Amino acid sequence: MPTTSDTAVAAIFGDPIKHSKSPAMHNAAYAALGMSRTYAAFRVTAGNLAPALRAIHPLGIIGVNLTVPHKQAAARLIKDLSGEARMLGAVNCVLNRRGVLRGDNTDARGLERDLRDLGCELRGRLAIVIGGGGGAASSVLACIRLGANRVVIANRTPARAAALARRFSAKGARAAGEPRGLDALIDSELLADARLIVNATSMGLTTGRFARLDYSSTAADCLFYDLIYSAEPTEFLKPALAAGRRATDGAGMLVNQGELAFKLFNRVAPPAGVMRAALFNALGRIQS
Repeated sequence: MPTTSDTAVAAIFGDPIKHSKSPAMHNAAYAALGMSRTYAAFRVTAGNLAPALRAIHPLGIIGVNLTVPHKQAAARLIKDLSGEARMLGAVNCVLNRRGVLRGDNTDARGLERDLRDLGCELRGRLAIVIGGGGGAASSVLACIRLGANRVVIANRTPARAAALARRFSAKGARAAGEPRGLDALIDSELLADARLIVNATSMGLTTGRFARLDYSSTAADCLFYDLIYSAEPTEFLKPALAAGRRATDGAGMLVNQGELAFKLFNRVAPPAGVMRAALFNALGRIQS
């Protein structure tokens, strides 16, 4: 539908932002529903996050998704947080409710749904999460909800992994997380027990290569999951595929969290499959 002065606006804030496929997904859903709404991407630097959040209500923006580098900073800036956003210490979804901003997080639910769809059975199994930020926190929570009895958090800075583990332990979560350095990725005994390995870092995207990981020590049923999504396999996933392991990127998680955010913003669910089709089309990929 054509944009008019009455068109309601939703948005995504991030830096960088040009690569984001969220506008394609949300606008496809608006078109399918015949809604006079639009979704836009705004480059918001870290230093401008606070004023950008304050501008949401005056500009009449109904809701905002947050991506790198804003998720954790927003959790400190927004007073009204959902229980999930508070537990994760990160916000990816900001709702404008008559001028009151509420921070929520749909990432863990989006990942959990994708892992279930992929048939990743974690009950009584080990999962390894690489990272220490908001994406890692969401990944740990998803693994706990899927019944993992052990979650190892591997991070370049072990103290950051320990801080994340303490957050879940304080909430009484079973399998709260075992902090390790990146040496965990070459621990053959640990890797042999892993059912799932999640990359929740930007390694490979920003560095051009991934940390050393002993793919050959993993079990044949180990799933490698990269939160990064792209048209081609990431540097984390390429060796997994070469080793004959199951490997997937975060496109499914992106769709799922986007569908959840769409419903929060608009109080109506998007038509089934529309946002997924829009994302895969934008990535130039054939839907599986």
